[in-house]
Amino acid sequence: MEETGRAPIGRPRGFDTGQALERAMLTFWEHGYDGVSLTDLTRAMGITKTSMYAAFGNKEDLFRKTLERYADSRSAYGERVREQPTAREVAAAYLTASVEGTTRDDCPAGCLGVQASLAANHLGQRAADALDAWRDRNRASFRDRFRRAVEEGDLPADADPDVLAHYLLAMADGIAVQAAAGATREELRRIADAALRNWPTG
Repeated sequence: MEETGRAPIGRPRGFDTGQALERAMLTFWEHGYDGVSLTDLTRAMGITKTSMYAAFGNKEDLFRKTLERYADSRSAYGERVREQPTAREVAAAYLTASVEGTTRDDCPAGCLGVQASLAANHLGQRAADALDAWRDRNRASFRDRFRRAVEEGDLPADADPDVLAHYLLAMADGIAVQAAAGATREELRRIADAALRNWPTG
């Protein structure tokens, strides 16, 4: 996904747009969309407001770009875990990755997408649409994976792939909320184990 706009011809930027976007992502992640001002963002990014508008657009556009960066980096494990051989292994790997990803030492606790969803009413329309599209793509990918598991006999014939996708993502979202509230990695692992006890088998 393209992360930045184009610099005016003849005026090269004096900052690394990737680094600036990473800092903006971490700032939104830690404080939430409503919890940061343009001054907070530009201070964290190490650039002026004029440079921010030229490179990334307004606050809403900047958030949308940070969400894209998050989906392509910190949250990219969703695509990898769907390659597991069974549906239960997919679910277990996703919850394990969720626990680890929301409790890392090098970034804020929780999940950028979940934190933003909790304040969705305060997002601009483009940012809200980007968040909805990201969540819908993730859910659809798991639904398709579990539909294949039903066809292969890995899941019971009466299993509902869409319900299972919703269930898995609800558990992962809950883990992210608990992590942001201060739950430890070990506590979250026990929650993930409990969630998997209800997982159907073929």
